[in-house]
Amino acid sequence: MLKKALKLFSIVSLILIGSIIWSLTMVRSGINYNFGLGFWGPNGHDGVWHMALANNLAKGSLENPVFAGENIKNYHIGFDLLLALLHKITNISISHLYFQILPTLFAVLIGFLVYKFVYLWRGSKSESLWATAFVYFSSGFGFVVTAIRDGQFTGESMFWSQQSVSTLVNPPFALSLIVMLSGLIALQKKNLLLSILFFGLLIQVKAYAAILVLCGLFVAGVYQLITNHQSSITKVFLGSLVLNLFLLGLIKNDSLSVFVWQPMWFLETMMSYSDRLDWTRFYSAMTTYKMGHIWFKGLLAYFSAFVIFLIGNMGLRIIGFDFFFKTKIDSLLVLITTVMGVAIVIPMFFVQNGTPWNTIQFFYYYLFFFSIFAGIVISWLNKKFAVIFLIFAVLGAWTTLQHYLPKMPQSFVSKNEIEALDFLAKQPDGVVLTYPFDKYKATEAIKNPPRPLYLYDSTAYVSALSKKTVFLEDEVNMNIMGYDWKNRREEVLNFVSTLDKKIGKDFLDKNNIKYLYLAKKISPLVGEYLKLGSTELGLNMIFENKESIIYQYGENIGSN
Repeated sequence: MLKKALKLFSIVSLILIGSIIWSLTMVRSGINYNFGLGFWGPNGHDGVWHMALANNLAKGSLENPVFAGENIKNYHIGFDLLLALLHKITNISISHLYFQILPTLFAVLIGFLVYKFVYLWRGSKSESLWATAFVYFSSGFGFVVTAIRDGQFTGESMFWSQQSVSTLVNPPFALSLIVMLSGLIALQKKNLLLSILFFGLLIQVKAYAAILVLCGLFVAGVYQLITNHQSSITKVFLGSLVLNLFLLGLIKNDSLSVFVWQPMWFLETMMSYSDRLDWTRFYSAMTTYKMGHIWFKGLLAYFSAFVIFLIGNMGLRIIGFDFFFKTKIDSLLVLITTVMGVAIVIPMFFVQNGTPWNTIQFFYYYLFFFSIFAGIVISWLNKKFAVIFLIFAVLGAWTTLQHYLPKMPQSFVSKNEIEALDFLAKQPDGVVLTYPFDKYKATEAIKNPPRPLYLYDSTAYVSALSKKTVFLEDEVNMNIMGYDWKNRREEVLNFVSTLDKKIGKDFLDKNNIKYLYLAKKISPLVGEYLKLGSTELGLNMIFENKESIIYQYGENIGSN
């Protein structure tokens, strides 16, 4: 009885500690501090985008919140739809759901589902416990390199991939793990309909996960047919394929054109980029061999780079290779191994058009499943290995968390801007025009952190906080999704620089612009960016404070 209680205490404690550590990357962001809304790490871009999209979905609209007049395309909306639905049901703000509530819930669910999945598969509580520990705390060898080279514990993504502690920074990825694990558990319980439902939903949760799982189901189905003359996995594959295709068709998608053939891009950039491994001599040698058609040396160099990429990202997970030598092959192992294999092959040969590094997200699933294998293997080994893992877990977690624990964030929205955007949120619906992101001013502002969001990155913050559709914002995501944002940007720049009243008013009319939101720190004098005066354009100032001005177009309602 005592032994059972201790094991239960161990798994509950592990899930609780793991969930707290993971949640530290999220929970401090999106809260109103004395300086305004703070955003740590990539939350200043990614979190703000999800807030903007969820706001629009909560209104029942599929319109892109930062590209007015166009519906969302080439994007999985599953997580954002869940966020919007929870907001509608509970009336809890989207910001609190995104940053404080869902991260903790997702972290707990992932830990619980990993434990349950491994226990159903392996029947060992020890293996399940260690697999869960590795899923929470595995890290690469990036911090080892920076500790030796620079005397600092940094370098989480030195070899390109994020590590375990950063899981929640990418909520669609975290949700896809929950859905995928639920599907695998249903498959083990032979509940084929439930398994089809979970796997079939993946295309709108995380498209990368859907591709990997469908490949895994297909190969495992063939294996099961040949070895056991059974067709249950094939049925799940066909059902999941049909459901994925149906859900894919609900959102305009031309994602096949998003991926482009560019073999070994991640290996070359890992070696050449200053914020990655930065081994320029190796990069010079490998590319020289390639361009000079020195095939033997070239193959040797690229293979060596691949091994560095793999081991550097895997860290202590490399002990998981022992799992393959000591485990009997079954259909589930074939499924998972296929998922991992495809998760390596795709980023090694393809990149995403416009944002090439995005394809590394396939590799996250490889690391996730290898964490499970490594945990199973370490449960077989001497307890001394547990001490080594604990040291690596602490150092690996610190490598990531030090960017999320400082008192001041990397980016923020000031109280004055919050006041202005809150005012805009209370106005009738209408398209908002704001000045495009200025990367040159943003580069200058790096010297003075924290940076206001308009000098941090091209983000969706005006849409997210005003709950309005913006004519053009977040050029990063527009690039990923394949919108013609560059022409629209030129239209905006032409509008603000024109001295022709007719051209200016035609632009506002044609694009149904109702509001102009201007941050004074970008434009101390409004005339610097609007060559025509507000009277000439028919603009009425409805709000002004020390940092922001809001104009309304087309209605004479006076000023605030």
